[in-house]
Amino acid sequence: MIRPADPSEERAVLKGYPRTGALILAAGRGSRMKGFEGNKTLLPLVAGTSVFQGSHPILPHILNNLPRGPKALVVNHRKEEVIEATRSLGLAYYMQPVLNGTGGALLAAGAFLREGDFDSLIITMGDVPFVRGATYSRLVDELAAKHLVVLGFRPAEKKQYGVLELENDRVTRIVEWKYWRDHPKERQMEHSLCNSGIYAVRKDALVRYLPVLQGKPHTVLKERDGKTTEIQEFFITDLVECFHQDGLKVGYVVAGDEDEVMGIDDITALEKAQRLFRGKFRL
Repeated sequence: MIRPADPSEERAVLKGYPRTGALILAAGRGSRMKGFEGNKTLLPLVAGTSVFQGSHPILPHILNNLPRGPKALVVNHRKEEVIEATRSLGLAYYMQPVLNGTGGALLAAGAFLREGDFDSLIITMGDVPFVRGATYSRLVDELAAKHLVVLGFRPAEKKQYGVLELENDRVTRIVEWKYWRDHPKERQMEHSLCNSGIYAVRKDALVRYLPVLQGKPHTVLKERDGKTTEIQEFFITDLVECFHQDGLKVGYVVAGDEDEVMGIDDITALEKAQRLFRGKFRL
């Protein structure tokens, strides 16, 4: 841990679970954002002298939409810049020493998950700025009857998104593109709901399953410094199947539209986000 959270942070009061924390994953390199070396969570939603220079950075906008309550960032790439830009916001910071997946980010923030003063937790990404406050509230409200809730969406094209496999109102697992692309066409058509990578979870259930997650590494090939290297990664999506298999309830909420959960991965997405932001706030 780099710096403790501000204990004076106000608690959220939401139906079902009154104390809600938030964990924002902001460690990645953003390698697809060509021509930009900084942390993409600090890119501007209002362009100035260039698409990379301007105002209204992504990360504070995300933080403003989250419920009041303890918040932590998982950091790595250009962590000093991220900490400096958010120093006044009462956050806790946790270093993910190796970029080993979304599950690796959870494990890096284990102390926050175990010791934080909250009952439910929102897990979101540091490059997804348009999720509405009401959507986060719906996720948390669903925890009154579920242990884990996935924010799904219905895109015009499924591209390479993971898809939710459903049984009535429950999610049984999340199937990544490299697997569902080989399913028969009729089965692919059944997968209409995609995974946004945003979740709400009961703290007690999550803490109980952290050792399970740690025991489920995946060996993947990644290019690092021009070399292809085998590394171990951990994925939050594995928790969905583990919860379901053990009888815990995994539910879902559907985002209002595809733009609400868009991630800012490359310059094209950044330019689109800036247009959306201008339209929303009539800038």
